[in-house]
Amino acid sequence: MTDIGTATPDVDESQLSMGIDPYERGWMILSIALLVGFLATVTIAGFFMGFQVNGADAEVDPRTVLDSEPWSNPGLRKISDGKYEAWVVAQTWAFVPRELEVPVGSEVTINVTSPDLQHGLKITDTNVNVMVVPGQVSTITYTFDEVGEFPYICHEYCGTGHVAMWGVVNVVPAGQADDEEAGQ
Repeated sequence: MTDIGTATPDVDESQLSMGIDPYERGWMILSIALLVGFLATVTIAGFFMGFQVNGADAEVDPRTVLDSEPWSNPGLRKISDGKYEAWVVAQTWAFVPRELEVPVGSEVTINVTSPDLQHGLKITDTNVNVMVVPGQVSTITYTFDEVGEFPYICHEYCGTGHVAMWGVVNVVPAGQADDEEAGQ
């Protein structure tokens, strides 16, 4: 009787190693190329285009933010001719203020924060689209070149009253906006 395990057939060692299937090789190359592309995109955006995560200077205490200036009195403030700052609070479930009024051609720097939940701010028909995270101040600058109403909404689901989170930027002809009460 022979032991089956002791018999060793003559096998060519080169047949024991398997090569990579051409389809697998193609998918591996594509995957690696995508990873390198994504890494390059993030590197270029972060170091050369100025896309940065907010630093400590853009942080607020969400527990006390509504008691401190300028958040205790949000609204639009004129900085100089054609330049405004908007201070907006996104909270459960409203934007304060709900309406901002600016003259056409105005450059508006929008500062927005939240004392409670994560929200979003999207002004329709513009490229203004920011995340609003409790404890951080999100800032974006936009020049309103057309007269009209530009509604803004919360684009992050924040609970049952989410649908009520909206407001509007009214862009009026130059000279029609009252500079002393702009946006309030």
